[in-house]
Amino acid sequence: MNAFRATPNQLTFLRLCLIPFLVLAVLDGHFRIAFAIFVVAGVTDGLDGLLARMLHQRTRLGQYLDPVADKLLLSTLFLVLHHEGLISRRVTVLVFGRDLGILIVAAILYAGMGMRDFRPSIFGKGNTLAQIIALVAVLLSSFYAPAWILFIRHWSLNATVALTVISGVQYAWQVAKRLSMPSAATGG
Repeated sequence: MNAFRATPNQLTFLRLCLIPFLVLAVLDGHFRIAFAIFVVAGVTDGLDGLLARMLHQRTRLGQYLDPVADKLLLSTLFLVLHHEGLISRRVTVLVFGRDLGILIVAAILYAGMGMRDFRPSIFGKGNTLAQIIALVAVLLSSFYAPAWILFIRHWSLNATVALTVISGVQYAWQVAKRLSMPSAATGG
């Protein structure tokens, strides 16, 4: 099967195509539309993994493209919401810096040593969840801001900062540990 034609990969490509429209909606102040686009992107993210398993359409392309699409979507949204003054510089720099660092290190280790297994830790998964909750709350609070949404926004942004630092340190420790193993030198 052609990996580009696999339904899960098409959903991932759709998520990538939604990013410019999400950016434009935020920059134009259409936060309800931005929220809806982000929800659709989230649904495509959930569906691509489910369909890959159900339809037996797991591909190497999907294994690499899905997390890249997720990071690109989340990091881009953090940047544009910061640009609009809705997320602090501290949160944005930490999130973007960590994700960019992970992508660069993973690419270098893959190209230089053939390392491929970069599964997220429980802290990385928690960080992604905190980021998603924070982004939903920030977008939602731009047009609907009861106290409970503002509370979730505040605490999910704080959780994002904490988990970004913890997962970044833990990821660096894992890479250092793997590099010190004798099999790391042979790419095995």
